[in-house]
Amino acid sequence: MSETATALLGKKRQLKELNPTWNSPKRFRPNEDTIDNEEADSPSDVSSSTSSGSSAATPEPVLAVTYENILAAAKRIENGVLKSPCRLSKKLSKICDANIFVKNDYLQMTGSFKERGALNSILQLTKTKRAQGIIAASAGNHALALAYHGSRLGVPVTVVMPTIAPMTKISNCRELGAEVIVDGSNFTEATNIAKSIGVKRNLTYVHGFDHPPVIAGQGSIGLEILEQCPEVHAVLVPVGGGGLVAGVAMAIKEVRPEVEVIGVEPATCASLCAALKEGHPVEIEACPTIADGLAVKEVGANVFPIVQKYVDRVVTVDEHHIALAVLRLVEQEKAVVEGAGAVSLAAMLAGILPELKGKNVVILLCGGNIDVTLLGRVIDHGLAADGRISRFKAIISDRAGSLSAFTKVIGDTGASIMETTHDRAFTGDEFSMVRVECTVATRDAEHRDQLAHVLSSAGYPCKFSAFTAKEWMYK
Repeated sequence: MSETATALLGKKRQLKELNPTWNSPKRFRPNEDTIDNEEADSPSDVSSSTSSGSSAATPEPVLAVTYENILAAAKRIENGVLKSPCRLSKKLSKICDANIFVKNDYLQMTGSFKERGALNSILQLTKTKRAQGIIAASAGNHALALAYHGSRLGVPVTVVMPTIAPMTKISNCRELGAEVIVDGSNFTEATNIAKSIGVKRNLTYVHGFDHPPVIAGQGSIGLEILEQCPEVHAVLVPVGGGGLVAGVAMAIKEVRPEVEVIGVEPATCASLCAALKEGHPVEIEACPTIADGLAVKEVGANVFPIVQKYVDRVVTVDEHHIALAVLRLVEQEKAVVEGAGAVSLAAMLAGILPELKGKNVVILLCGGNIDVTLLGRVIDHGLAADGRISRFKAIISDRAGSLSAFTKVIGDTGASIMETTHDRAFTGDEFSMVRVECTVATRDAEHRDQLAHVLSSAGYPCKFSAFTAKEWMYK
C-alpha cells in the first residue's frame, strides 16, 4: 500500500472513531432532497461566514472549515459532479522542463470547479431554506454552478451579476432557469445588492468563495489529486477570492504536508499577496485582467486563516504569460481554458518557479468559460508574446518597385505578410519617401529577430511594436 493510501486510511479510521456516521452522508440523487429533516446532517459543515478577527493572533484562530468537512463534502457531492481527470501532459512537460499533470476541472457541466462548492452548499440547506430559494453575486462561474444544480434540485436561484459580466454567462444563467439581475459596476457592488435583496425576500445568500460549505466543496479537488497523482511534489492553484486554494491546500496538507501548495494570482489583482503582506484581508485597487474570474479586490475572512496555515506561498503572473498559457493549452492540449483557469500554467511558463524543474507538478485548470471574442484577442496576444506575430514600421522610397523590393526581402526570410499599409501624409518633409507599417507572421521570436536584422542590413531600419504596446528600434 502506498504512503498516500496509508495516510488516507489512517485519517478515515480516526474520523470513524470520533463519529461513526461521518462516512455515510446521504448520496446525491438528482431532483431529490438529500436531507430529510429540517437541519443539516453536519452542523460544522454549514457554519455561517465569520470574521477571521485580528491578524495579531496569539492563539491559533478557529478555522471555519475542517478536514472532516472536506471529506464529508466529497462524499456528499460525488454523484453530482465530475471526478475530473488528472493526467500527465508530455508536451507541456517538455515545455516546462517538469512532469506536468493537468487537473481538468474545466470539464464540469457548467465549465468550472465552482460546481463543487455550489452543490455542497445546496445539499446542506434545510427543506424550508430550499423552498425559499438562494441568492448570490457572481460575474459568471459561481452563478452558472448555482443555476444548474438549483434547477436540478428544484431550488429557486437568483443571481446578481455586475455589468462587467460577459453576456454569454448572463444568457446561460437565464437559460438554466435562474433569475438574473444585472446591477452593480463591480463584484463588490453586486454583492451588496444581492445581500440586500436576500434580506428582503428571505433568501439564503451563498457567497462565491468565503462560504464554509463552498470552501469544503472545492477541497474535494485536493483529495482527488492525491488519489490520481500520489507522487505529486507540488500543486499550483489559481487564486481569486481564495476559496479554491484554501480548500485544496487543507485537503492536501492534512494528508501530505510535504507537498508544496502554491497559489497563483494575476499581478494586476494580487489581493491575496496584499493580505499576506498586511497580515489580514485588505481591499486593493484592482486593474483589468485577462483572468477576469480572479479579479477580486479582497480575499475572504474565512479563507485567509486557512491560507496562512496551509498554503506555502503565492506568486503572481503577468498578462502576457496568462495569454501565452491560454495559447499553449489550445495548441498543445486542444483545451479551451479561460484566463483565470490558465494562470497555474502561466507560472510555469514564466520561469518563476525554477525549483520545480524535474518534479511532479499538478496544475489546476479550473475554468473554461471564455467569450469567443475575447478568446480571439487572447490568442492574438499570446502569439505576439510568443514572437509569432509582429508589427513594425519602416521608411521606404515612394518610387515604382520599391514596395515590391521591400516585401521580397520579407518573403525571402520565410515570414508571411498579414497586413501592410502606406502612409504618405505623416512622413515629414521627405516627399519621396513613404512610411510602411507591416504585420507579419513568424515562426518564433528568433525568426522575428532574424527578420529585423535582414531588413536593417538591406537598408530598411525598422521600429518594431512589442506585445506590451511599447516600441523598440532595430537599426
